Amino acid sequence: MSTVVSSQDVGRASALYRRLDRRLLSFLLVCYLFACLDRLNVGLAKLQMQADLGFSDAQYGLGAGIFFIGYALFEVPSNLLLPRTGARKAISRILVLWGLTSAAMATVHDVRSFYLLRLLLGVFEAGFTPGILFYLTYWYPPSRMANAIAAVMIGGPLAGVVGGPVSMWIMTACSGALGLSGWQWMFVIEGLPCVVLGLAARVLLSDRPETANWLSPDERRELTMATAPARTRHHAFPAIMKDSRIYLMAAAYFCLICGIYLINFWLPGFLQAGGVSDPTRLGFYSTIPFIAATIGMIAIGRYSDRRNERRWFSAIPALVSAISLAGVVATGGWFNLSLACITIATAAMWMSYTVFWAIPPAHFRGPSAAGGIALINTIGVLGGFLSPAVIGWLRTETGSFRGSLLLMVAVMAAGSILLAIIPRPSVRSGE
Repeated sequence: MSTVVSSQDVGRASALYRRLDRRLLSFLLVCYLFACLDRLNVGLAKLQMQADLGFSDAQYGLGAGIFFIGYALFEVPSNLLLPRTGARKAISRILVLWGLTSAAMATVHDVRSFYLLRLLLGVFEAGFTPGILFYLTYWYPPSRMANAIAAVMIGGPLAGVVGGPVSMWIMTACSGALGLSGWQWMFVIEGLPCVVLGLAARVLLSDRPETANWLSPDERRELTMATAPARTRHHAFPAIMKDSRIYLMAAAYFCLICGIYLINFWLPGFLQAGGVSDPTRLGFYSTIPFIAATIGMIAIGRYSDRRNERRWFSAIPALVSAISLAGVVATGGWFNLSLACITIATAAMWMSYTVFWAIPPAHFRGPSAAGGIALINTIGVLGGFLSPAVIGWLRTETGSFRGSLLLMVAVMAAGSILLAIIPRPSVRSGE
């Protein structure tokens, strides 16, 4: 009899989490996709924007990366406010403000306006990614966290799959319409949907299971009990700031972000350097690494949950990405082999990134964990500033991507080592 009851309980729980997936994860996936699309499109806009405005590679790389200065400055305050204001209002505010700012990128006319709008875009988007990660801890227990994170974070590579062809089509088809260049239309068309999503968040999202009127009382009670440890066992934020694990995780994340934004901002440039000049072919080839990343993220998220292993499922892909980037350097004269290496490196980076974000919630619990996750993200995303800026400078100085790629090989290898030495969560902490 107990076996039958157990099977019924398992089936009921599975049905409940499938419902959560449809209601929450699908919406958050779309939001995250547009977040990543707004980060990717500056790299695609480079193909026209740089020539129109006369930016050097160094200027463009600095402008692409300055986004993360504003992001880092406001990340922790934004996330510390989230438990107080509620995720629904916080996510809505972030989406609306960054959507308007992203669309305003169409007004860029010189280096100063480029830098200013990129900085503001970072300020307004601050708190979005760690906010979503913290929000998920209210709905999913640790045993389901990697798969839930993967379901949202595949928006990153999916933005690459969608962004390449769609953005290239917009820039080609809309060029000259109403006196605007193609890159200007791309910013407007891809920025304004974020405003709509922000307004929709106020209706579709609930702050916690307890306030979700679309759940039955039994379902609300079941979710509250399943996620209770994430709320009750916690550290004060000042204590978290003194915890060495925060900085070890942040250093590892910094390395991952350096690699990811190498691809996000410079993939079109790599392809052009490899001899691809046709916009249609460029858009097609740019989707291939991100398709592989999407598949890899889903697979590793499920497998990591099944094996209840995080460190190695993050460290090993990071090492694979380092080896693959070295392969890009070695096969630079053969486009197909080079593209294959870029594809493997991209997939491995995103796989490592996915599982990485299942690690901090296991170490830091309760409302103060929002600040801990944000602190990790704040330090880590500085790699998003340094990576494109340094790569742009090296590209300007040397005229090739070889030095940049070799630098990223070392960074990703270091990231793999840092991930491997993150301690396991202690039983005492309930982690």
